Amino acid sequence: MKKVNIGGVPEHFNLAWYLTLKNGEYKQEGINLRWHNYYGGTGAMCKALRDDDIDIAVILTEGIIKDIIAGNPSKIVQTFVESPLIWGIHVASGSDFKTIEDLKGSRAAISRYGSGSHLMAYINAKNSNWNLEQDLNFEVIKNLDGAVEGLKNNKADYFMWEKFTTKPLVDDGIFRRIGVCPSPWPCFVIAVRDQFIRHHEDDLRIILDIINQTSSEFKSIPSIDRTIANRYEQELEDVQEWLSLTEWSQELIDVKTINMVQEELLSLDIIPRRAKYSELIHVL
Repeated sequence: MKKVNIGGVPEHFNLAWYLTLKNGEYKQEGINLRWHNYYGGTGAMCKALRDDDIDIAVILTEGIIKDIIAGNPSKIVQTFVESPLIWGIHVASGSDFKTIEDLKGSRAAISRYGSGSHLMAYINAKNSNWNLEQDLNFEVIKNLDGAVEGLKNNKADYFMWEKFTTKPLVDDGIFRRIGVCPSPWPCFVIAVRDQFIRHHEDDLRIILDIINQTSSEFKSIPSIDRTIANRYEQELEDVQEWLSLTEWSQELIDVKTINMVQEELLSLDIIPRRAKYSELIHVL
């Protein structure tokens, strides 16, 4: 049986993967798909792809585009979540910061350089008309637990993470959310190491066929809102709102979207050049 390693964040976006794994759907096709949680997010997954720790990643669009241009030997094979990611902008509950403008020049907690929390801090700064060189400062905190510790102990001032994942921390009075910053593009794509594509393209097609069947039917699964609320310790009404805003995809990301992401990253000096579509994607 072919062993395949896949990585993603341990969040509600990826529940479809858990359900297909729980049902043994990949093993029925002779594939031993092993899921690995990456609490450090996109930056950690980019490193894992480079290091051959995983073959496949469910990863933020902007993060993997940046890293492929920087030399990551991987390609995007599909969009996974079509809708934008809604990033909450959080401060410690006792912080003096009240508005996004108050954060100008302060310290953003990021999981690592090149992560979504890092790149979206630039998007937020641009949206706020800040000086990107003078008004952005970063403290690396590794993951969500590190952000809780960092904001509480004044190692950093604010932290950007997916709004619904952090909502329980807001409800518990650990974080206070002072704004949101939606990503301007589809949030998650599926990226695969070039070597795996070369040698196991048929296995990859089978994996995508299985996950796409489940993701296309995900919202109609009986009581899926209660399942998510219980598994991820969220309020039912928050889950229902998230489901209403979230759309999965079974299609390859298009040229227009790739170009839009690159234009934004170029304007922020996050990437050094614009790559060809064929450098970033693989058509199965």
